Amino acid sequence: MVPFLNMQARYARTAAAVEAATLAGMRSGYYIGGPVLKAAEEKVAALTGRRHGIGVANGTVAITQILEAMGIGAGDEVIVPAVTFFATAGAVLRAGATPVVVDVLPDRPLMDPDAAAAALSPRTAAVMPVHLFGDVCPHPTVPVPVIDDAAQAVGAAPAAGKGLAAALSFYPTKILGVLGDGGMVVCNDEDLSSRIRRLGFHGQLGPHLHDRIGGVMGGNSRLDALAAAALLAQLPDLPVRIAERQAIAARYDAVVSDRAVPRDSGSPVSIYCIRHPDRDAFRERLLAAGVSSAVYYPRPLSVQPALADCPRHSTVNAERFCAEAVALPCYEGMPEEDIAAVCQALGDCL
Repeated sequence: MVPFLNMQARYARTAAAVEAATLAGMRSGYYIGGPVLKAAEEKVAALTGRRHGIGVANGTVAITQILEAMGIGAGDEVIVPAVTFFATAGAVLRAGATPVVVDVLPDRPLMDPDAAAAALSPRTAAVMPVHLFGDVCPHPTVPVPVIDDAAQAVGAAPAAGKGLAAALSFYPTKILGVLGDGGMVVCNDEDLSSRIRRLGFHGQLGPHLHDRIGGVMGGNSRLDALAAAALLAQLPDLPVRIAERQAIAARYDAVVSDRAVPRDSGSPVSIYCIRHPDRDAFRERLLAAGVSSAVYYPRPLSVQPALADCPRHSTVNAERFCAEAVALPCYEGMPEEDIAAVCQALGDCL
């Protein structure tokens, strides 16, 4: 059976570097903060074309703290796309604001910028495009700040969009992951960076001096130094990872043709997706042929029970995508025999 993802195989690529860096971190005595975390923040910020990086506990916290640092909360609306992981909307709710769900483009699961502009209201405080599967979502032309959910777009070009700030995730299955949870906010605004960092450490203003940040009481949300060490150890491998994923995707493209979900030329292929009008039956045929698959995402945000009271707009494109999308195995270190088996199964089962 070809697995959808083999974490052991992925880890083996950089195991020596990660284990050496982690051991050095354990021996250093720096477990929270310190020079390794600072270096990771600086390098990831530079990778995304931003001046500041703030390590946080995970990608969801990254979104929430951006909103809180901007003073977005109760009474405010944030426009989000209908196709994304629930955390995009959940983080908005955690900040006390209201997600407003809009449709995606007809051919791609990216926020429709015209739909976002049409959904503006006097309560709109921000628009949050999601750079899904590694592809960069076009920004709408709107008179409010744009925040990038770039959890799946590390390594994308242009990097992580060009909004006021971007939220990154280093969840282990991401193209650049740590050994556990982790995330980062990247931005250019020094004051915003400072506010986000203080929110992650109990609103600290100085030694044993704490206050609310924009009316919000901060908490404990930091990227620990050992996770940062693992992150730094993997960064040199990122271009190779992207190249391998792109090469696998190109081989699949040759078989599936126009069923492939369109991608940016520079996409890191965080997820490789195709569309099929009879998805469930197609997945059963793949499984019978020895190939695992996954669904990203089976339902749009517009039907999530947690958002039942939130404003929403037509999501016809999103509903169609969520009914047809199938994700295929595509990761760095994937054995050649597995790649060939997927290609064969696609040719037989489509």
